[in-house]
Amino acid sequence: MATTIPSPPKVGMVSLGCPKALVDSERILTQLRSDGYQMSADYAGADVVLVNTCGFLDSAKEESLDAIGEAMAENGRVIVTGCMGNEADVIRARFPDVLAVTGAHQYEDVVSAVHEAAPAARGAFVDLVPDAGLKLTPRHYSYVKISEGCNHRCSFCIIPSLRGDLVSRRPDAILREAEKLVAAGTKELLIISQDTSAYGVDIKHKPQIWNGPIGQGREVRAHMTDLAEALGELGVWTRLHYVYPYPHVDKVIPLMAEGKITPYLDIPFQHAAPNVLKRMKRPANEAKVLQRVKSWREICPDLTIRSTFVVGFPGETEDDFQYLLDWLDEAQLDRVGAFRFEPVEGAAANALDGALPEEVKEERYQRLMEKTAAISTARLAAKVGRTLPVIIDEIGEPDEDGDLGATARSQADAPEIDGNVFLRNVSAQLAVGDIVDAVIEDADEHDLFGACAV
Repeated sequence: MATTIPSPPKVGMVSLGCPKALVDSERILTQLRSDGYQMSADYAGADVVLVNTCGFLDSAKEESLDAIGEAMAENGRVIVTGCMGNEADVIRARFPDVLAVTGAHQYEDVVSAVHEAAPAARGAFVDLVPDAGLKLTPRHYSYVKISEGCNHRCSFCIIPSLRGDLVSRRPDAILREAEKLVAAGTKELLIISQDTSAYGVDIKHKPQIWNGPIGQGREVRAHMTDLAEALGELGVWTRLHYVYPYPHVDKVIPLMAEGKITPYLDIPFQHAAPNVLKRMKRPANEAKVLQRVKSWREICPDLTIRSTFVVGFPGETEDDFQYLLDWLDEAQLDRVGAFRFEPVEGAAANALDGALPEEVKEERYQRLMEKTAAISTARLAAKVGRTLPVIIDEIGEPDEDGDLGATARSQADAPEIDGNVFLRNVSAQLAVGDIVDAVIEDADEHDLFGACAV
């Protein structure tokens, strides 16, 4: 008699917010797939829809509420999780019929809610999950979260209240996950956390045995520098995000110069003026940072530094803002994003005096963007004529002459954050995820243009 395979329930997912939330979504879906669920690409085909929310800014909360509303209208069976899940009363006040609300990284609660809403049949025919887990990103790059939470108490931020204090993963678990991802086809690992430089502080940098194919029983300390060195042995691009400029970051730069770690640092400077940094409750050591940036580039000339800044913080004077512009002139950061200060419910900064009018925030934001665009334009123009390794993200359709173009990224470009390298007349044998050399022929303020080297 033929075995009848039960039709498994389907789960839809809307994932909002930062890459850390995306990793949470991947973990939830991996567990659900292991439990016998299938994934639905649309609302209509889903037995239940998960909305992983962002609650960092009021604008992000509104986007999350809009997404919940759309899911309720299109499907009606909705479970809410993520950072805004901490405000269950707000969610239920607007959408009283949501099935469940859970907070950030409460994986077991989310999975239990799905089990209750749409029970799944278990069996060997439906419980198949790839070793590396399910991914919401393309096959050739993967986010790896090394810790959760944060020990900082920046006055503008509510992340500790949403995600708690720092909780680091064991280094052997991180490295096993990275090995599996590389074995499954990942060419680029993006290392993320709330504070990558603080990795391991909470577990006193306790070493563990890395028993993977590459580790082969080697001891690895739970520390950013040791982890970076071990990841550098996997033979893929390894990109470090959310790196606070602690002194030990200096030890990672030689790994970048040697080609073991991607020469890229994402550092959340937030501001440069001492007065503003003090009110933000952040270290005011901007002069020392400039000296270190200079020394980093002497060791690794191809180092790319990206950062984000907050403009219009309470009490920010015109002199403070000009200090930031002058600091940027000297720092020559490659990639810069900015936010207009926005009060967030629960943030200590809301109680500070000196709130600025919205028009002042906007005017300063525009000036900052103009300044950083000019710096970016000059730094990218200096790459014209060079041959750089690039990773292929997308292959275009043939044009009327049959020529193919491709969208790629250099080591200076994180996916969906930074710029692209647009290639012309690429080979039909080229595939997404390939890493090739490209001759840079032109540049604008964000992107590079070129062709594959012969």
